[in-house]
Amino acid sequence: MTALNGVQVLVTRPAHQAENLCRLIEQHGGVAVRLPTLEIVDCDDLLAIQETLTHLDSFQWLIFVSVNAVNFALKANDGKIRQFKVRQIAAIGKATANALEMAGVFVDLIPEPPYNSEALLAMPAMQHVQGQRILIVRGEGGRDELANTLQSRGADVHYLNVYKRIMPSMNNAEIILLLEQNKLDVITATSGEVLQNLLIMLDATCHRQLFTLPLVVVSDRIKQIATELGFKRIAVASSPSDEAILETVNQSNRGIAWPN
Repeated sequence: MTALNGVQVLVTRPAHQAENLCRLIEQHGGVAVRLPTLEIVDCDDLLAIQETLTHLDSFQWLIFVSVNAVNFALKANDGKIRQFKVRQIAAIGKATANALEMAGVFVDLIPEPPYNSEALLAMPAMQHVQGQRILIVRGEGGRDELANTLQSRGADVHYLNVYKRIMPSMNNAEIILLLEQNKLDVITATSGEVLQNLLIMLDATCHRQLFTLPLVVVSDRIKQIATELGFKRIAVASSPSDEAILETVNQSNRGIAWPN
């Protein structure tokens, strides 16, 4: 991978998840411009979460959709994992599986790339779930496609919301100045909500310039959202990993044509 040579990359991830990507950008000669457009916080009803986590034996599958789902479930349960006594555990993505395994939880199923809900649903183990009780551990307001599809296959699906996303209060003067001076080179975004919040957090006078900057996203679904919002130059990383995001950012520095 070639050096980024001072390319300024807007990193919009929540602050506690952004540092590895920022470090990689800086190690390769770029400038990581931090603007967290989401903050991940605890759900309000901690007792309800704890109650669910003490009655898991009736579920055949427990599905964790993200690292946040793992960490906030453990946090709500005082870091204990002994009550995760379901028959099988699925993790959407390698990072989620690693978080579970670091907590001592064995993972039975990880989907193939691109490590999303659709890839999990395509796995043979998810094809025949008639009559099975499945618990999906996630954040409030997450996508419903996974649950809807499993229900259509005859499963009894329940949600356990262990965190929620809020828009942080930030001073955006630095970002606005960089835009005015044409010094931002690339934007990275890992969810549709990140992009929607970015537009809310920055004045409408900035939007036209934002829409013309190269944008790196991590799925075709997010690319579609970005297109509908008005972004013009969108590239999809090969996976949601920080390394894949960095490689796609690097393409803009090497003069590789971006999608229109």
